[in-house]
Amino acid sequence: MLDLSDPLHSAVYACLTTTFYSAARLGEFVVKSLTAFDPQSHVKPSDIRQETDEDGRHSTIFHIPRTKTAQDGEDVSWSKQDGDTDPEASLKHHMDINKPPRDGPLFAYRTTGGKMKALTKTKFLEVIHTAARKAGLEPLKGHGIRIGATLCYLLRGVPFAVMKVKGRWASDAFEIYLRKHAQILAPYMQAKSKPHEEFIRLTMPRIR
Repeated sequence: MLDLSDPLHSAVYACLTTTFYSAARLGEFVVKSLTAFDPQSHVKPSDIRQETDEDGRHSTIFHIPRTKTAQDGEDVSWSKQDGDTDPEASLKHHMDINKPPRDGPLFAYRTTGGKMKALTKTKFLEVIHTAARKAGLEPLKGHGIRIGATLCYLLRGVPFAVMKVKGRWASDAFEIYLRKHAQILAPYMQAKSKPHEEFIRLTMPRIR
């Protein structure tokens, strides 16, 4: 329900896929208002880099200059995915159609008059809610992206400890999502299962 020929929709979709596959907070990739952009706090095109591991696997890393828990910033990342939600393809399309300035907001978009606007949280949610209604879906809340990403990766079989690091979960909230989804827990509840010991280690209280 998004028109990717529209600069705004292109920016929104790139922001959505980047936030989702990096399991980031929406507020780390959008701004509160059109005048709120701060290059010392918000992600810019110049904050993106590519890395390749020893086996040739590629990752795209975004450095968030400042976060709620890290004044010196944190890195989040994603890798290329299959299908229409591939964040690599959506980011490239956004960069091609909007051409955001290197040291400006990453998800800035061009208006009809050619002026650049930073993508605000309000505008992002407005576009997403409109698309959801047209598709007959429930409106998406900002924090739902990060929660959905966590569940998606866990259902793929990503170990709990790895996902906790990727999502930068520092509280017990992470475990709440695990307990609510039988599909995630199923592999860990079998009598003979490789993940069984890890599940016990992460969820059972220690004996004192």
